[in-house]
Formats: sequence, C-alpha cells, structure tokens
Amino acid sequence: SLYAASKKSNELMAHTYSHLYNLPTTGLRFFTVYGPWGRPDMALFLFTKAILSGEPINVFNHGKMRRDFTYIDDIVEGVVRVMDKIPESNSNWSGENPDPGSSKAPYKIYNIGNNNPVELLKFIEVIESCLGMKAQKNMLPMQPGDVPINYADVNDLMQDVDFKPNTPIEVGVKQFIDWYRDYYKI
Repeated sequence: SLYAASKKSNELMAHTYSHLYNLPTTGLRFFTVYGPWGRPDMALFLFTKAILSGEPINVFNHGKMRRDFTYIDDIVEGVVRVMDKIPESNSNWSGENPDPGSSKAPYKIYNIGNNNPVELLKFIEVIESCLGMKAQKNMLPMQPGDVPINYADVNDLMQDVDFKPNTPIEVGVKQFIDWYRDYYKI
C-alpha cells in the first residue's frame, strides 16, 4: 500500500542518516492505535459515532480482516521504555541473513502492538456490547491497497525493554466508549 511505502521510505531515510553520520536512530511502528482522544478518522471513532447516530458502518472485506488493535496506554508505555534504549551497531548483522530491525549502523526498529490480531467483526461486537446497541453493517469487499491481516512481532521490544502491550480490546474499547460518552455528553 502507499501508506506502508511512505512509512518504509521514512525508515530508509533514517537508516541512511544513521549509517552516514553514525547517528543513533530508533524507529517505532505503531499498530492500529485506539483509545480516548483518538483520531476521528479511525474505525473505533467512526463506528461509535455511526452506531450512536443510527447510521450504517462500512465493513470492508466483509469483516474478515484482522488487525492488531493496540490501546494508547500500551503505545505510550512502549515509547517511554524505548526512549532510554539508544541503538547500537549490530556487529553480527549480515546481508545474507538480515535482521530487518537492526543494522551495522546504530539503528533499531521496534514494533509496538498487541501481537494479537482481532477479526474486525469481533471488534465490532465488542463496540456493540459496550454501547448496548447493534450496528447496521454495510458489508463491502476489500479496499484496494489494504491487507487482510496486520500484526506486530514484538520480540525485540520484549527482549530489549521487557515490555509487551497487553490491553484486551474489551477493556480498551470500554474505556474509549466511556470517554466518548462523557466528552460528547451522550
């Protein structure tokens, strides 16, 4: 997808600076972040607003796609833990058996995600349960450039900073719904 290509391009530019100038560079990959004060263009926000308004929601890939929904508190905890972990050169790095998260340059990539992909239809069920309302679903095919499954390999995060995001969607979605109702006085 163009979105993924733009992110990878940024990582390649950071890696180049790290290599050319020996500048320690850390890249963070966030996976489907949600929670209070979230982006209004993301699924949880859009779905909640539509369900409460009695409007249908668009469910792409007929709800069969899976995403690594990651609660904002887990993202913040991951960022805080990684901040003091200055990347070092990986002297064992080899082009024959490359580690995509490190380099001979002082460069490191961390995935921050729940490492537990959830089917979109399950995610919608959790929203419905928290709202006490059923969604009207407009089932649609996969969007061009989308992927059926996306989730984080967090082994480096666990190894280097002893952290694995773990907020269950039932907890995170409820906290979002509680915030949404309070913020919008619903």
